[in-house]
Amino acid sequence: MSKPVVAIVGRPNVGKSALFNHLVGNRKAIVEDIAGVTRDRLYDNSDWAGREFMVIDTGGIRFDEGDVFTREVKLQAELAIDEADVIIFVVDVKDGITSEDEQVAGLLRRSHKPVILAANKVDNFGKQIEYYEFYNLGLGDPIPISAMHGLNTNELLDAVVEKFPPALDYEEDADTIKIAILGRPNVGKSSLVNALLGEERVIVSDIPGTTRDAIDTPFEFEGQKYILIDTAGIRKRSRIKEATEKYSVIRSLKSIERADVVLIMLDAVDKVTDQDQRIAGYVHEQGKASIVVVNKWDLIEKDGSTMNQFDRDIREELKFMAYAPILYISALTRQRIFKIMELVDFVSDQHNNRVSTAELNRVLTDAMLLNPLPGGGKRKIKIYYASQVRTGPPVFVFFANYPEEIHFSYLRYLENVIRKNFGFEGTPVRLLVRKRGAEPGTGS
Repeated sequence: MSKPVVAIVGRPNVGKSALFNHLVGNRKAIVEDIAGVTRDRLYDNSDWAGREFMVIDTGGIRFDEGDVFTREVKLQAELAIDEADVIIFVVDVKDGITSEDEQVAGLLRRSHKPVILAANKVDNFGKQIEYYEFYNLGLGDPIPISAMHGLNTNELLDAVVEKFPPALDYEEDADTIKIAILGRPNVGKSSLVNALLGEERVIVSDIPGTTRDAIDTPFEFEGQKYILIDTAGIRKRSRIKEATEKYSVIRSLKSIERADVVLIMLDAVDKVTDQDQRIAGYVHEQGKASIVVVNKWDLIEKDGSTMNQFDRDIREELKFMAYAPILYISALTRQRIFKIMELVDFVSDQHNNRVSTAELNRVLTDAMLLNPLPGGGKRKIKIYYASQVRTGPPVFVFFANYPEEIHFSYLRYLENVIRKNFGFEGTPVRLLVRKRGAEPGTGS
């Protein structure tokens, strides 16, 4: 089951980004005492009381509709509310209740979502009068906090986790491959889904219990079981007229999290856009097997070098994903669409490939003799041995005498050696360096 989603909302400059930073444990959001600094939603993971969840930081909601920018921020916040399981509504005790607070409260009541009211910027937690008036918003007990200093956020998180839907454990067939199709609006995701599911060789299952969520589609292709995970391009929300690129991100992230293999779909006419890079970046960071699928290939005028030039351009724009195979298709004409299933099976196997410790160290020893580790001044740096500790994605731990001295460029060299000898096409590979004597299973 995907992680619960917690959206942090409120009017501008009440401390939403400070709370976001505290919950996710870093400084990803910009904190500045100027209204409107946070414009796009920001996402990160957190956990509390044994439950993992995704946190969304939204821009400040304003109701004056003064410009396109203000309207877009408001719409993005509404989208976050729509996707959230729990909403943290942040208010500022220094300002008291404002008319915009009352309007946001009305918006949240209409959402029928669980709302936790966080009264921020409290100085004296024993002085209830500071936040007493926020009971008038009709959203339950305000929880006093100081987001900037992380004070009383434990109580806030207890209240948030209490509102999560139950954590359900599902028995899934280990042989079933879960596929997510991601991409910008209008790149042809729905057309590809329809083409795949409409072919006679694909059997759509309606057996009770095979669908974890109502939006998942189990099917079989040539004897292999799959689950197609819904993405923003498959299920459209009728009330959202503007199919702009930013609005699909939350559900795309959910799909990435649950997938074994992700199809990153590009439009051949547009090639790689900034949003395509962001989507691919999310997939890479999550460690998922992936295939770059270039749709609308039938619209491109071609000569003998067209595909090679496209390959070079895509590799240049998606340098961090050089391991992903590229496939050129037309969902409309069904050109090469069932080559996708062959590649899905292949990269899924690569994603779960395991190399024996003996064979791994034989290859790495030869590689380090051919290209020795650079010297560390007076200290001689050594890698003693390596071991693969995980699959899906493959994770390798290298044990060394001075881990901090090993440059990332040398690790890249070792990764290339591993790929050359053992494959791992279509999947990221993680390399960790530990002090000799550390447990092999440390790191992830």
